[in-house]
This record gives sequence, structure tokens and C-alpha cells, in this order.
Amino acid sequence: MTQCTQTEIEFEAHFSRSVVARFDGGTMTSDGGALLLRRTDRQLNLLPRLAACFRDERDARYISHSVSELVSQRVYGLALGYEDLSDHDQLREDPLLAVLSSKPEIGTEPLAGKSTLNRLELSTGTADRYKKIHCRTEAIDELLVNLFLEAHTHAPERIVLDLDVTDLPLHGHQEGRFFHGYYDSYCYLPLYIFCGEHLLCARLRTADQDAAAGSQAEVERIVGQIRQVWPSVQIIVRADSGFCREELMRWCEEHGISYVLGFARNARLRRWIEPQMQEAAQQHQATQQPARVFTEFVYETTTGSWSRSRRVIAKAEYLAKGENPRFVVTNLPAEAWSAQPLYEELYCARGEMENRIKEQFSLFASRVSAETLRANQLRLYFSALAYVLVYGLRRLALAGTELACAQATTIRLQLLKIGAQIRVTTRKVWISLASSFPHQALFLQAWQQLRY
Repeated sequence: MTQCTQTEIEFEAHFSRSVVARFDGGTMTSDGGALLLRRTDRQLNLLPRLAACFRDERDARYISHSVSELVSQRVYGLALGYEDLSDHDQLREDPLLAVLSSKPEIGTEPLAGKSTLNRLELSTGTADRYKKIHCRTEAIDELLVNLFLEAHTHAPERIVLDLDVTDLPLHGHQEGRFFHGYYDSYCYLPLYIFCGEHLLCARLRTADQDAAAGSQAEVERIVGQIRQVWPSVQIIVRADSGFCREELMRWCEEHGISYVLGFARNARLRRWIEPQMQEAAQQHQATQQPARVFTEFVYETTTGSWSRSRRVIAKAEYLAKGENPRFVVTNLPAEAWSAQPLYEELYCARGEMENRIKEQFSLFASRVSAETLRANQLRLYFSALAYVLVYGLRRLALAGTELACAQATTIRLQLLKIGAQIRVTTRKVWISLASSFPHQALFLQAWQQLRY
């Protein structure tokens, strides 16, 4: 077979000049902006603490890649847009990723390849000849809440915990696969809990159970950890009607936790608001604009599924397409929250959590293609920690800038993806960023804000 030895690649001329490409640029990277992520990690002390959540049973004499290097390589890879383990067979030669992962010898020893990273994900927690690094899930759960607490210089008066689920479609025969009728696919059904933009829980679950399954235990765990640091903070649990369950509401009532939960409508509830619905219909007919009328009442189920009567807020709304009633159940007092502000200002604000869940997908939370549920949970954790890292950059470095509210994908494309040439000398690692990078002022501002 003839071996191709062509070193110059010719393209169409540019006026009088020929256009020739050659693979002779030296050591380069497309992720020069990731240095800001590295500085963010130094401030958060995120990845060293994540590494401490693993138990390493390997013989230290034969270790080439420490746990800290492995988890750093994986999280940085996701933050920078490299979703597959196979990507690391090329990335392992990238000297900048070696700097990010704190590899002692840059350029002389590569990072871990896909097989080593795969063994990290496939650990079972039990003794195994080939998989000797084990993840302690409870430690990662605790770390997520600790990072949230540390982000505040003082205790807030009130926090809101948002609960929601999403679907992660499955395209193979992963452990626990189940066909979910609502999503019309085989999927997992992970539970996410946020407080504002802070991620507090990412729990992978199978789809053969109620959307609220396990939510009370997760809320109890998170509230207990928060109460140890902020014993007097008011905590409100907010979620849609999928979480309106007696178990969760009763626990909140018994432990001094407020809740605002969507309440699925039914014929009996509709009869309760007949006067308000007629009033809304008359307003709509008169103005041809959407009309809302709010009311509230004390409600008790006829089936005995509730242990007590509870306050229900009703929105009787009439739109061009017809009736649109909505209901919310809460234990917040009417003196503090009347019906309309509670619904429009407090409950509807939960829609912002949808954007946070979308960011999980931009950091590849949907890549749950490993065989076991445990391995896919670890992948979900890695995506969650990549989000925490990028959010840390947004919170610490980009406040007051044009990217202050940007999502992870935008930050990656506009600030992290910078072409750079890398030269490693005895004393320094020189990273020459592209002179034509259009957001140099923003990069310098972010760097300055991360210095303090």
C-alpha cells in the first residue's frame, strides 16, 4: 500500500496568494479559556474534595493516574464539551488538560485513556481484581450541599428548595430500563433538587415508580444538613403536582418546613371555583384578554388520602382557548402570602428550575449508556459537578458582565473555547492565547474577579 507523505494541503487561492495548510503548528489546544475553570476550582476547592469521595484500593507502587487526576480529567472534559470516554484517547495528550488535572509531568506522561476512566465508572463497591476505585455516593451528596452552604457569607432569611424530575432516554439494555408512558420511551427518571442556581441533589432513579418516590428522604437529608449550619432559616419546598403526596406534606408539617406544591385538578375542585370561573369568563368576554381570578379555601380529600385539611389556592383563568384552572396546596399562612402573590410570585418562579435542568443536558447528564445503574449514577454525578464548576465560574467571575446570566453552553463557546499554543519549559508553562480572540476584555475581567 502506498503511504501518503503529503505535508502540505492546498486550498483555493486567496486573490494572488495561495492557501496552504500544514500540520506543523506544534502543541496547541482549543480550550485555552479553561484556565478560568482551573482558577474557579481553586477557589471552590471542588475537585480535591470530589476525589476524597472515592476509596482507592490500588497498590500505590503501580499507580500511574491518581484518583484526583482521573476525576479532574473527567469533570473538566465534560465542562469543555467532551462527552464520551473515547474522546480522552486524544485528549490524554493535551498538555493543557494535564495542567487542569494537576498531572505532575506535562508532556512526558499522558493522562488516562478511555479504558482507565471506564474502570473508574464501572466500580461496584465490592472487591474486584480490575475495578479498585469505589465511589462513596453519600460523600458526594454531602459535598453538593456543603458547596451550597459555603457560597453564602451569612445565613439567608429564607431559601426555596425546588424539586423536579426529567427523563433520560435509554437506547440500550441498561439496568432498570423501563418504558414510561408519559415520556413514550425507555428512560431513567432522575430527581433534581436546586436552591436557586445551586444544585443540591442529582439522584438517578428508574422510571417504574412514582415521580415523587424518594423525594421525602432526599429533602430530609438536605434539610438536616442545612439546619446544622443555619438552624433558623425558613425553608420552603416547591414542586409541581407530581410531588403533592401525603408523605412529603406531613413530614414538612411535622418538622417546621413550608411547602408550595401544585395540586392536580379534578371535578370536585372545579366545582369549588365555579363562581370565580364565571367571573373570569365574563372579564375575558369583555376585554378579549386573558383573565384571572384568585380564591382560596380549606380542602380535605374524600378518600382519606390526606391526614388533615389543607389550604388550597385556586387560579380561575380564562384564555382564548377556554378555561385554564390551576391549584396549589400550601401550609404558608394567608397573613404572609395571600392567594395571588403566592401563586404568581412564589409558585410560578419554579419555572426557572427548568433552565437549570437544561444545563444538565448541555453538560451531558443524558449520557447514561453504561450497563449498570451505579455506573450511570456516577456519570450523573460527574455532569452535576461539571455544572457546579461552570456555575461557580458564572457566580464568581462573570457577575456584572454580559455573561452573568449565560447558560453553560454559551460560556463554553464564548469564553472557554480559545485557541492557544502551549510551550513547556523547565520553569514555566507558556499558554499563548489567540490574538484574535474577540472577548479578551471579558476574559481579563473574569480573571481579575477570580483573584479576590
